[in-house]
Amino acid sequence: MIVAGEASADHHGAALVEMLKQLLPETRFCGIGGKELEKAGVHILFHSSEMAVVGLTEALVRIKTILKAARRIKEILREKRPDLLILLDYPEFNLYLAKFAKRLNVPVLYYISPQVWAWRKGRVRKIARRITRMAVILPFEKDFYRKRGVRVDYVGHPLMDRCREATYHERDSQEMPTFGPDGGPVIGLLPGSRKEEIRNLLPEMLKAVEILKGDYPRIKCLLPLADTISRDFIRPFLDRAAVDIQIREGDIHGTLGRCDLAIVTSGTATLDTAIMAVPMVVVYRVSRFSYLAGKALIRVPFISLVNLVAGKRVVCELIQDSVNVDTLAYEAGILLKNRALRERMKGDLMEVRRLLGGGGASKKTAGIAVEMMRGR
Repeated sequence: MIVAGEASADHHGAALVEMLKQLLPETRFCGIGGKELEKAGVHILFHSSEMAVVGLTEALVRIKTILKAARRIKEILREKRPDLLILLDYPEFNLYLAKFAKRLNVPVLYYISPQVWAWRKGRVRKIARRITRMAVILPFEKDFYRKRGVRVDYVGHPLMDRCREATYHERDSQEMPTFGPDGGPVIGLLPGSRKEEIRNLLPEMLKAVEILKGDYPRIKCLLPLADTISRDFIRPFLDRAAVDIQIREGDIHGTLGRCDLAIVTSGTATLDTAIMAVPMVVVYRVSRFSYLAGKALIRVPFISLVNLVAGKRVVCELIQDSVNVDTLAYEAGILLKNRALRERMKGDLMEVRRLLGGGGASKKTAGIAVEMMRGR
């Protein structure tokens, strides 16, 4: 059984399933996921697009679906007793399932750690009690869990298995560089994989680009569409925009490789952008209640994974009230106008890429899963 409650986990879970099938072709899978896990051969009981949420108040909207999914997964755990339960991120839901699996003596592999190092560190005690083994993807996570008694392996980041080298379109210039084949900069817009994120952030991104169009009349935007979001949902936002925007599906790294700059919602997409060494501005906004609750609990100096992995401020973070059209246009404009700043940021992003490991995360994690199933 595999549980991936969000789009990025669906990507990584699918790669893991495919690798496990190579090692153990007779393995069968069921669980929660999206299009990619379904394509990989997992029998999907609940679709991740129905369960992905941002913040506390947003979770209330989907609580009935989440509770229904929890009941169904528990029934299957009790009746089928799978050889392994693989959990990907999605901490509140997955740690609840882990507790139930522990009672049934079903081994639990947690792949892609919940970010307990950022807030609610007390949850690590639950993890130590309920999780059989962890496979973590960020370099600093191994020591964090090992010191707290969790059996843990660092496998590197699975994004490293999916990326390709970027192709940059930037031309030589000093203060006001030209961009792209027709002289305009290409801006990547990554508004998130959840509808709430898109509603909160995409309108601000589009208005900021409209401001930038005053300096760069031929500016263009590429929007890599998450699997959890349909064209029908995104299209009304774009129809009102006064800039050229192309929706692209299925190849985020290829899309980013064509971009001179990206505006990115905080999350895994910031690492996708870092791996391709694309300068970026990171944005994040949730409901007021969710923000205040998070501000009181979070104990890390940055919100973006890029800055956390780097251990310093590499990219600009605009959070909550700072996410306004003028500020976003200003920060993006600085990067477009200042070649030296872009090049320095690219160098820092390449170091982040190095820290994420040399690839093979899915293969390493699949090996751990096989060990756990054979050792039952």
